[in-house]
Amino acid sequence: MSAAEKIVLDASSQQRPTFASQNYDFFLVLDFEANGAEDRSIPMEIIEFPVLKVNSKTFEIESIFHQYVQPMNAVTKFATDITGITREMTTNQPDIKATLELFHTWMQNENLLSEEVSFIFVTCGDWDLKTQLPEETKRRSIPLPHYLKSWINIKKAFHATLGTKGKTSMMGMLFKLNITHTGKHHSGIDDVKNIAKILARLASEGHVYQKTGEVK
Repeated sequence: MSAAEKIVLDASSQQRPTFASQNYDFFLVLDFEANGAEDRSIPMEIIEFPVLKVNSKTFEIESIFHQYVQPMNAVTKFATDITGITREMTTNQPDIKATLELFHTWMQNENLLSEEVSFIFVTCGDWDLKTQLPEETKRRSIPLPHYLKSWINIKKAFHATLGTKGKTSMMGMLFKLNITHTGKHHSGIDDVKNIAKILARLASEGHVYQKTGEVK
């Protein structure tokens, strides 16, 4: 990006928020979208791979990785109806193996793989990095990068900060925190931007993020 994209916590607020000191230099907000069939007749495959690099001191977006991914099975109407992603948007795009290679290059270019830099992924739920990516890479005999094996589930941070329990969703968290949703729900690139707003808001409420999930 040519300039940092500032996360707006509350359009009505004129005061710059302060954030709790964090244990990581950067948060990488990730939210996959997947192809699949309502009757589960084909395996789920990642078709959108968006990640935001968020500075843990300012909670500004410093860089974006965004890639549509060509699945082995053509994008279904079921997936398009949910995500807005069409067959045309994934045709001639990199497959998941090539996308992971592109992502690794982005990580290197952003200096995230330096020993002096600490980061952790942030997801809305555990599905992305606990289930989908490990299962898809195993099915395709693709090595799973070590840095994609741990994450923060923002839902757990939300409950810890507000002292609540039970099931929640991105839309439910935005509503509870009085944050305006922007973009299309289940568009990966829009969802990561909304999750980043939640990430920043909880930090402004004093939450210090800790790893919540890990694949051995």
